[in-house]
Amino acid sequence: MWIQQNPNYLGKHTTDCTIRALSIVLGKSWIETYLELCIQGLIMAQMPSDNQVWDTLLRAKGFQREAIPNSCPNCYTIKDFCKDHPTGIYVLGTGNHVVAVVNGHYIDDWDSGNEVPLFVWTRT
Repeated sequence: MWIQQNPNYLGKHTTDCTIRALSIVLGKSWIETYLELCIQGLIMAQMPSDNQVWDTLLRAKGFQREAIPNSCPNCYTIKDFCKDHPTGIYVLGTGNHVVAVVNGHYIDDWDSGNEVPLFVWTRT
């Protein structure tokens, strides 16, 4: 279910989870995604990693954001989401982490499967 992948072109483990996740779901390199987020951030006069910036970018790319139901706020994990969504392309936001999900697999440079997602961006 977990595919270990780090699109960071230097293989760094840093606070670039938004760039890593978006590069995976958009099929772009880490550098291309970083630059696109920087341009969007410049347009909005905000930092590229601000939620509003990458939310705006994902919406422009055909994604729609929804809250994940709060029926079990601490027990529905990224792994559970993957089991429930065996097909499709998603971006999950946990509040402090962003991860790509593609066809039932979460793709990240560390095993974030036990994190609890709050929002999902679905390609429409």
